[in-house]
Amino acid sequence: MKTHLLRYFVVLAEERHFGRAAQRLFITQPPLSTALKTLEEDLGVLLVERDAKHVRLTPAGEAFLLEARKVLAQLQRAADVVRSVAQGTEGRLDVGITGSMVYRNVPQYCKAFETARPNVELCMHEMSTGEQLRALASGDIDVGFLNIGFPPDDLAVLPLESEVLVACLPESHPLAANADIELQQIAREDFVMFARDVSPANYDNVIACMHQAGIHPRTSHAARQWLTVVALVSTGCGVALVPACMAKAGINGVRFLPLRGVKMLTPAIMAWRKNDDRVLLSALVETVRSCVQTSG
Repeated sequence: MKTHLLRYFVVLAEERHFGRAAQRLFITQPPLSTALKTLEEDLGVLLVERDAKHVRLTPAGEAFLLEARKVLAQLQRAADVVRSVAQGTEGRLDVGITGSMVYRNVPQYCKAFETARPNVELCMHEMSTGEQLRALASGDIDVGFLNIGFPPDDLAVLPLESEVLVACLPESHPLAANADIELQQIAREDFVMFARDVSPANYDNVIACMHQAGIHPRTSHAARQWLTVVALVSTGCGVALVPACMAKAGINGVRFLPLRGVKMLTPAIMAWRKNDDRVLLSALVETVRSCVQTSG
């Protein structure tokens, strides 16, 4: 059944007059009569009764009018949705985020985007950097916020603000009351480290920082998230080097101290597939870029 037949019938039912309906449709009366006849033949029922002066809907016609209006409204809705998605004003994006990115302004970036585009759904999924790289490759997420310096070549990237590494000590530690410390002051401590298989970049940054100071750390525990690293330190399991943003986590029992003479930055990027040119994704990238430039 062709949709124009439905539209012709609805207009005729509303006007109850062939001449006015044809005029409203910008056609002559014969095509309208032919369309009605075709529709009735397709359905096998009489939709309209007419005489020289009146057009009346049969009971079947009244019922069909309700359904025809629903079909035309749904078709219009489908067309509107398609246009909105093409224009980037409606749709959904799946976003990967590491645990520490919560404290590196990523939720604020997403909120700014949702405020500007209220009909777009952003769904955040907490994943390690390695998990996000695999999810990007498989298409399970559209964009990722990663702790990595050198992403694969098939990803486009937007650098985010880097964070310096700071010392994380139990608040009962003899050095916890200091304003800052030298890395050599905790060289003989047990270190809580980030697991290398989860995020090689995070692990390598900590190791590079220690090697710059001539330290070969003694590892007591390996954790899969920065929050776990800080939580283990708070229970006295050791000390750690963590991104400065982890101070925003509000975990009790720890102190975060700047390192004198050492400045190691932890990278952060937004990444997406190079061949993904959707308007909606481009709009998110531009929103994040604007936020980063403003905060910088």
